[in-house]
Amino acid sequence: MDLFSMGRFLSIVKKEIIQFKRDKPSLAIALAMPIMMLMLFGYAISTDVENIKTTVWDQSRSADSRDVIASLEHTQLFEVVSYSLSEQEVEDQIDQGKADVALIIPPDFAHKRDNDEPVALQMLINGSDPNIARTATANAQLIIQHKALAVQEKILASKGMGELEQPMSLETRVLFNPDMDSNVFNIPGLIGLIMQNVTMILTAFSLVREKEKGTMEQLNVTPIKPVELFLGKITPYFFIGMFSFLVVLILGIYWFHVPVKGSMSLLVTLSGMFLITTLALGMFVSIISKTQLQAMQLAFAFILPSVLLSGFLFPRDTMPMVIQWIGAIVPLTYYLEILRGIFLKGVGVEALWQDIINLMIFFVLLLSIAVLRFRKKVE
Repeated sequence: MDLFSMGRFLSIVKKEIIQFKRDKPSLAIALAMPIMMLMLFGYAISTDVENIKTTVWDQSRSADSRDVIASLEHTQLFEVVSYSLSEQEVEDQIDQGKADVALIIPPDFAHKRDNDEPVALQMLINGSDPNIARTATANAQLIIQHKALAVQEKILASKGMGELEQPMSLETRVLFNPDMDSNVFNIPGLIGLIMQNVTMILTAFSLVREKEKGTMEQLNVTPIKPVELFLGKITPYFFIGMFSFLVVLILGIYWFHVPVKGSMSLLVTLSGMFLITTLALGMFVSIISKTQLQAMQLAFAFILPSVLLSGFLFPRDTMPMVIQWIGAIVPLTYYLEILRGIFLKGVGVEALWQDIINLMIFFVLLLSIAVLRFRKKVE
């Protein structure tokens, strides 16, 4: 008796395609959700801080104070949304969320500037969002230091002295993402996250649907072998997943202007490997679930930790070691490194071989577990 029949395999593939076409919600998830998620999260997720809402209490009302305010606004990091007239009004603006930052300029600011006396400005910063607070603090200090240096140079020039020379300077060069655009970092990660979520959700319902409809028992009495049934079920989802991957890849390149600096063929090959890994994981969830609700709960129980622990949102190096170990058992962790390495750095196998090996281990391990568990269930 033959170990594998191409005819039986293709019959299962045909059955899955027909069933999938009739299942309109699953068809919408497969085709529309990747595009919708990329467009939504591509614009929503950004680590760039701009237009920090700022209120100003200018007690000096002088040309010097207006010059400082203009310097803040010119950076496009601070947006002056209001001018307060008292300390209470400043506090109200921050308490009510109308401003995240308050700049307080003392009444003797211009006088002390004219007489070359030390003068202190005050900035109140809403620390509820640490990212905004850190950005506002660092940039405000740089702006004020720059203005102080300009004042010193002006004073020296008025006394007939030369320009103030800096004893030390720093020249920086940003590699891979010189504009420091967060989309260049986020979009490749989003592509990996979308591929994982969509393929897992689709395949997680695959066998459970058969169980609930009672068609699994009918398949069991046919001469179809477990491996033919397993491969026949995941094959249509693989091609659907690759189609969705290519769609979001094209959107990422041409809509969000994130170029692929590395090998496109390597990217597609490793993405195919990752897709089969997530399909096997979704099939495993489907095998151990008894209902579609249970499959959905198990799938989301895996998806949420993978978002937080894979390095998609937060750098893994800053996490406690135990959390890093947990994140190391998530295939998305290594796929994100591969995506960002090929997208941003343009590196090849020589730089990504550790991530590729780890992804291959998950690829073989999850596929083997899913096939073995599937065979036990079917037989």
